[in-house]
Amino acid sequence: MAVSSLYVTEEPGAGLVEVDICALKNNVRCEFIPSAVCSVCLSFGLIYCFLGYRCFKMVMFFSGFMFASSAVLLFYHNEPEFTSQLREDTKAGICLGVAVLCGLFTMVVSTLGLVLSGLQLGSLLSLSMLVVVAQFQSLSPMWVPLCAILAASITAAVFTLQWQRLFSIFYTAVFGATTVMLCADYVAGAFVLPYQVYDMFCQLAPRPFCWFNWAIAGICPVLSIIGVLVQWRFTARGVSHTEAAHKKQKKHGTKQKCREGRRRPQAYRQRRHPPLKRYAGDVLAPSYLHKLQERQLGTGSSTSSVSTITHTLIDFNFETGSMVPLTAASPIFTV
Repeated sequence: MAVSSLYVTEEPGAGLVEVDICALKNNVRCEFIPSAVCSVCLSFGLIYCFLGYRCFKMVMFFSGFMFASSAVLLFYHNEPEFTSQLREDTKAGICLGVAVLCGLFTMVVSTLGLVLSGLQLGSLLSLSMLVVVAQFQSLSPMWVPLCAILAASITAAVFTLQWQRLFSIFYTAVFGATTVMLCADYVAGAFVLPYQVYDMFCQLAPRPFCWFNWAIAGICPVLSIIGVLVQWRFTARGVSHTEAAHKKQKKHGTKQKCREGRRRPQAYRQRRHPPLKRYAGDVLAPSYLHKLQERQLGTGSSTSSVSTITHTLIDFNFETGSMVPLTAASPIFTV
């Protein structure tokens, strides 16, 4: 079905006029704002293709951003009655807010970002293959392209979670190459490739590719392979998103330990045992005990008012706090 050039015949009264719609010079667009947007997208596509894995956080942010913006725009397209009451600037603000919020979430939670990246990688690969196949074979049942895209997306997401570094490089290279391809398609003036996808899902007969459409479509696989090789050999060497996260977590743990160490006292003092309880009469002064001993040794039978002293603790050195027993089972004296 692919032809090198297409001609349209017109009958303006007298004769036939042939118009070559594959003429490249008649399709080039030169508008300022779209051209500026195309230049920015081309720059981002080249950065993605050759420096994607080194800018891992940026890739995760834009992965969530594009997924959320596509979902909101699809909702606007499928629910025109619900969104008809909203103004255009309100719709744009809602779409931008949801996309930024989702992008920040995928940037913080890298696992979710990797899942979305894998889904987008599978979708891009399957769509590119289906567009080429649709030029030669009819994809009449609607569920055929949908099942192929769904299976490829889930498989790529699982592989991305399993081999994160390798498939992150694949995703950035393929996505950057696809962006460059779409920018070149817009510069060529036809912008055929997005319409090919739309016609495929709407079960319409796809328009045959011209020679420059095939050349533009060949940009994606060639630039993807070059981007993977450049990143694997040069720009992504020695860089790992898991090691960066591990170093950040380790640094945070070290700071936390230092803070806890500063709060602890410098010198550790051993806890003393509680002192013995002393009551009135348990401890006698050394002078009184000395006089009592002299009286007992001197008189022999003289007694005092001391009646019974049994197992009493006496402090001979009251100032130093040493405790000794007074006497052991002293006898009872009577006057």
